[in-house]
Amino acid sequence: MNAARYPALTLLPLLLSLAACAGTTPSMGASSAKTVATGAAGGANAVGANDQLERCDRSLGTLTIVEDANQPWVHQFTVEYRMQSTVPLLRMIIQQSNCFVVVERGQAMAQMQGERELMQSGELRRTSKMGKGQMVAADYTVTPSITFSQQGTGGAGALFGGKIGAVASLLGGSMKSNEASTILLLTDNRSGIQLAAAEGSAKNWDFGLMGGFFQNNLAGVNGFSNTPQGKVLAASFMDSYNQMVKAVRAYKAQDVAGGLGNGGLLRTN
Repeated sequence: MNAARYPALTLLPLLLSLAACAGTTPSMGASSAKTVATGAAGGANAVGANDQLERCDRSLGTLTIVEDANQPWVHQFTVEYRMQSTVPLLRMIIQQSNCFVVVERGQAMAQMQGERELMQSGELRRTSKMGKGQMVAADYTVTPSITFSQQGTGGAGALFGGKIGAVASLLGGSMKSNEASTILLLTDNRSGIQLAAAEGSAKNWDFGLMGGFFQNNLAGVNGFSNTPQGKVLAASFMDSYNQMVKAVRAYKAQDVAGGLGNGGLLRTN
């Protein structure tokens, strides 16, 4: 065929080479493009943290993270997106930010209790210093939730037009957006008062390599590849946390005339 007559054909060798490179050798580090939550945390030190993560010069208190296992979004998060929990992700983000000190109240809590039982039974060395009165209280509790999460919420088949309409027709329907919206609630563990609430959101695009053309013309080749929705959710939770940090940096306690919990001003007859 005449390439000048069919300009889209000039892209075919490039697209085929890209499709052939779909499977590559696993790589380590930032180049593997995991999620927005990258690097590590050690005490107040952060290594390889995302540049967009808010940070604090001093910590504002201790906190723990609690997921409500009865919420519908937990099933979606763990079953549909195959992510075990939001807790490890949030714990790393929070420690990297140095805005709060994270205390364990999750799966490792049973092991902590087990070590104390071994101490009480006399099995541990006397110098182990594993006794009562050493655990740190959690000043606050963070509760995460997903308000919206959807794959393929929009297409961009009409993104290209005019003289490159032939190429656009091949790309049409191969661009889909993934969106998510999340909320974090911060509660004071002593008073039970909600101190902060923050919403975050994220969006990305999945690009297909002439998906419709390959499906219809090249048997067994499909260039359409969805980015895991979990990556969008991770970005949304980081955005939620960033918004919460911005709010509590300038925190001002709410007040009620007559004192909190003493009846309020909305009286009944």
